[in-house]
Amino acid sequence: MTGNVFGYIRVSSTDQNEERQLVAMKERNVPGKNLFMDKQSGKDFERPSYKKMIRRLKPGDLLYILSIDRLGRNYMEIQEQWRILTREKKIDICVLDMPLLDTRSGKDLMGTFIADLVLQILSFVAQNERENIRRRQAEGIAAAQARGVRFGRPPRPLPPNFCAVHKAWRGKKITLQQAAKACEMPPGTFYSKAVKYENHT
Repeated sequence: MTGNVFGYIRVSSTDQNEERQLVAMKERNVPGKNLFMDKQSGKDFERPSYKKMIRRLKPGDLLYILSIDRLGRNYMEIQEQWRILTREKKIDICVLDMPLLDTRSGKDLMGTFIADLVLQILSFVAQNERENIRRRQAEGIAAAQARGVRFGRPPRPLPPNFCAVHKAWRGKKITLQQAAKACEMPPGTFYSKAVKYENHT
Protein backbone atom coordinates (compact mmCIF):
# COMPACT_ATOMS: atom_id res chain seq x y z
CA MET A 1 0.00 0.00 0.00
CA THR A 2 1.65 3.17 -1.20
CA GLY A 3 -1.10 5.75 -0.65
CA ASN A 4 -2.29 7.71 2.37
CA VAL A 5 -4.15 6.31 5.36
CA PHE A 6 -7.63 7.65 6.13
CA GLY A 7 -10.19 6.97 8.82
CA TYR A 8 -13.94 7.51 8.84
CA ILE A 9 -16.06 7.82 12.00
CA ARG A 10 -19.81 8.19 12.25
CA VAL A 11 -22.04 8.54 15.28
CA SER A 12 -25.76 9.11 15.28
CA SER A 13 -27.82 10.94 17.90
CA THR A 14 -28.54 7.59 19.58
CA ASP A 15 -24.85 6.72 20.07
CA GLN A 16 -23.10 7.61 23.31
CA ASN A 17 -19.91 9.02 21.79
CA GLU A 18 -17.20 8.45 19.24
CA GLU A 19 -14.41 7.54 21.70
CA ARG A 20 -14.19 3.84 20.76
CA GLN A 21 -13.83 4.69 17.09
CA LEU A 22 -11.24 7.39 17.80
CA VAL A 23 -9.14 4.99 19.84
CA ALA A 24 -9.24 2.43 17.02
CA MET A 25 -8.07 5.05 14.51
CA LYS A 26 -5.21 6.21 16.77
CA GLU A 27 -4.06 2.62 17.14
CA ARG A 28 -3.76 2.46 13.32
CA ASN A 29 -1.82 5.75 13.27
CA VAL A 30 -4.39 7.56 11.13
CA PRO A 31 -3.18 11.19 10.80
CA GLY A 32 -5.55 13.75 12.29
CA LYS A 33 -5.80 15.59 8.97
CA ASN A 34 -7.05 12.36 7.34
CA LEU A 35 -9.67 11.58 9.97
CA PHE A 36 -13.25 12.44 9.00
CA MET A 37 -16.27 12.32 11.28
CA ASP A 38 -20.00 12.85 10.82
CA LYS A 39 -22.55 13.08 13.60
CA GLN A 40 -25.75 12.07 11.85
CA SER A 41 -27.90 9.16 10.78
CA GLY A 42 -26.59 6.40 8.55
CA LYS A 43 -29.77 6.31 6.48
CA ASP A 44 -27.95 7.79 3.46
CA PHE A 45 -24.59 9.23 2.43
CA GLU A 46 -25.59 12.90 2.33
CA ARG A 47 -22.98 13.71 4.99
CA PRO A 48 -20.58 16.66 4.72
CA SER A 49 -17.43 15.02 6.11
CA TYR A 50 -17.97 11.83 4.13
CA LYS A 51 -18.31 13.83 0.90
CA LYS A 52 -15.20 15.83 1.75
CA MET A 53 -13.27 12.61 2.38
CA ILE A 54 -14.41 11.10 -0.93
CA ARG A 55 -12.94 14.10 -2.75
CA ARG A 56 -9.61 13.58 -1.00
CA LEU A 57 -9.24 9.85 -1.71
CA LYS A 58 -6.77 8.78 -4.39
CA PRO A 59 -5.97 5.35 -5.91
CA GLY A 60 -3.85 3.30 -3.52
CA ASP A 61 -5.15 5.00 -0.35
CA LEU A 62 -6.35 2.93 2.61
CA LEU A 63 -9.57 3.68 4.51
CA TYR A 64 -10.23 2.36 8.00
CA ILE A 65 -13.72 2.08 9.48
CA LEU A 66 -14.51 0.36 12.76
CA SER A 67 -17.61 -1.52 11.56
CA ILE A 68 -19.78 -1.60 8.46
CA ASP A 69 -22.70 0.12 10.22
CA ARG A 70 -20.42 3.13 10.83
CA LEU A 71 -20.20 3.44 7.05
CA GLY A 72 -23.98 3.41 6.78
CA ARG A 73 -27.26 1.66 7.55
CA ASN A 74 -28.84 1.48 4.10
CA TYR A 75 -28.36 -1.91 2.42
CA MET A 76 -28.34 -0.75 -1.21
CA GLU A 77 -26.31 2.40 -0.58
CA ILE A 78 -23.62 0.58 1.39
CA GLN A 79 -23.16 -1.77 -1.58
CA GLU A 80 -22.98 1.17 -3.97
CA GLN A 81 -20.52 3.16 -1.86
CA TRP A 82 -18.30 0.09 -1.45
CA ARG A 83 -18.25 -0.27 -5.25
CA ILE A 84 -17.41 3.43 -5.71
CA LEU A 85 -14.61 3.30 -3.15
CA THR A 86 -12.97 0.06 -4.30
CA ARG A 87 -13.59 0.13 -8.05
CA GLU A 88 -13.90 3.79 -9.03
CA LYS A 89 -11.65 5.39 -6.42
CA LYS A 90 -9.46 2.24 -6.40
CA ILE A 91 -8.74 2.43 -2.69
CA ASP A 92 -8.47 -0.34 -0.09
CA ILE A 93 -10.92 -0.59 2.80
CA CYS A 94 -10.31 -2.28 6.13
CA VAL A 95 -13.31 -2.91 8.42
CA LEU A 96 -11.59 -3.34 11.77
CA ASP A 97 -14.13 -5.55 13.54
CA MET A 98 -14.53 -7.87 10.52
CA PRO A 99 -11.14 -9.13 9.19
CA LEU A 100 -12.83 -10.71 6.15
CA LEU A 101 -13.65 -7.18 4.98
CA ASP A 102 -10.09 -6.09 4.26
CA THR A 103 -9.56 -5.54 0.55
CA ARG A 104 -5.77 -5.63 0.94
CA SER A 105 -5.95 -9.41 1.23
CA GLY A 106 -7.88 -12.03 -0.67
CA LYS A 107 -7.87 -10.23 -4.00
CA ASP A 108 -8.30 -13.49 -5.90
CA LEU A 109 -11.73 -14.71 -7.06
CA MET A 110 -12.48 -16.69 -3.89
CA GLY A 111 -11.39 -13.86 -1.62
CA THR A 112 -13.49 -11.35 -3.54
CA PHE A 113 -16.50 -13.68 -3.44
CA ILE A 114 -16.23 -14.14 0.34
CA ALA A 115 -15.78 -10.39 0.93
CA ASP A 116 -18.81 -9.58 -1.25
CA LEU A 117 -20.89 -12.18 0.59
CA VAL A 118 -19.88 -10.87 4.02
CA LEU A 119 -20.54 -7.29 2.89
CA GLN A 120 -24.06 -8.19 1.76
CA ILE A 121 -24.85 -9.93 5.04
CA LEU A 122 -23.49 -7.12 7.22
CA SER A 123 -25.20 -4.46 5.10
CA PHE A 124 -28.50 -6.27 5.56
CA VAL A 125 -27.93 -6.51 9.31
CA ALA A 126 -27.05 -2.78 9.50
CA GLN A 127 -30.24 -1.70 7.72
CA ASN A 128 -32.36 -4.21 9.63
CA GLU A 129 -31.08 -2.86 12.94
CA ARG A 130 -31.83 0.73 11.84
CA GLU A 131 -35.40 -0.27 10.96
CA ASN A 132 -35.78 -2.05 14.31
CA ILE A 133 -34.55 1.05 16.15
CA ARG A 134 -37.04 3.24 14.27
CA ARG A 135 -39.87 0.80 14.99
CA ARG A 136 -39.01 0.67 18.71
CA GLN A 137 -38.86 4.48 18.82
CA ALA A 138 -42.25 4.77 17.10
CA GLU A 139 -43.77 2.20 19.46
CA GLY A 140 -42.32 4.03 22.46
CA ILE A 141 -43.68 7.38 21.29
CA ALA A 142 -47.12 5.89 20.60
CA ALA A 143 -47.20 4.27 24.05
CA ALA A 144 -46.14 7.53 25.71
CA GLN A 145 -48.78 9.51 23.82
CA ALA A 146 -51.40 6.97 24.90
CA ARG A 147 -50.38 7.70 28.50
CA GLY A 148 -50.86 11.42 27.88
CA VAL A 149 -47.20 12.35 27.49
CA ARG A 150 -46.80 15.39 25.27
CA PHE A 151 -43.75 15.93 23.06
CA GLY A 152 -42.11 19.11 21.85
CA ARG A 153 -41.64 22.44 23.58
CA PRO A 154 -44.42 23.52 25.95
CA PRO A 155 -46.59 26.35 24.54
CA ARG A 156 -45.50 29.84 25.48
CA PRO A 157 -47.83 31.57 27.93
CA LEU A 158 -50.09 34.30 26.59
CA PRO A 159 -48.72 37.83 26.98
CA PRO A 160 -50.26 39.89 29.82
CA ASN A 161 -52.07 42.18 27.37
CA PHE A 162 -53.61 39.33 25.34
CA CYS A 163 -57.05 39.49 26.95
CA ALA A 164 -57.42 43.25 26.34
CA VAL A 165 -56.01 43.05 22.80
CA HIS A 166 -58.26 40.09 22.00
CA LYS A 167 -61.31 42.01 23.22
CA ALA A 168 -60.38 45.05 21.11
CA TRP A 169 -59.84 42.84 18.05
CA ARG A 170 -63.14 41.00 18.45
CA GLY A 171 -64.84 44.37 18.96
CA LYS A 172 -63.40 45.43 15.58
CA LYS A 173 -61.53 48.31 17.17
CA ILE A 174 -58.19 47.03 15.78
CA THR A 175 -57.19 44.79 12.88
CA LEU A 176 -55.72 41.30 13.16
CA GLN A 177 -52.32 42.67 12.13
CA GLN A 178 -52.48 45.37 14.82
CA ALA A 179 -53.53 42.84 17.44
CA ALA A 180 -50.71 40.48 16.49
CA LYS A 181 -48.17 43.29 16.57
CA ALA A 182 -49.40 44.43 20.00
CA CYS A 183 -48.83 40.89 21.29
CA GLU A 184 -45.49 40.56 19.45
CA MET A 185 -46.46 37.50 17.43
CA PRO A 186 -47.27 36.64 13.80
CA PRO A 187 -50.92 37.17 12.75
CA GLY A 188 -51.40 33.43 12.23
CA THR A 189 -50.14 32.67 15.71
CA PHE A 190 -52.36 35.33 17.27
CA TYR A 191 -55.41 33.98 15.44
CA SER A 192 -54.80 30.35 16.50
CA LYS A 193 -54.24 31.42 20.11
CA ALA A 194 -57.38 33.54 19.97
CA VAL A 195 -59.45 30.54 18.85
CA LYS A 196 -58.02 28.37 21.65
CA TYR A 197 -58.56 31.18 24.15
CA GLU A 198 -62.21 31.49 23.13
CA ASN A 199 -62.75 27.73 23.36
CA HIS A 200 -61.49 27.70 26.93
CA THR A 201 -63.28 30.77 28.26
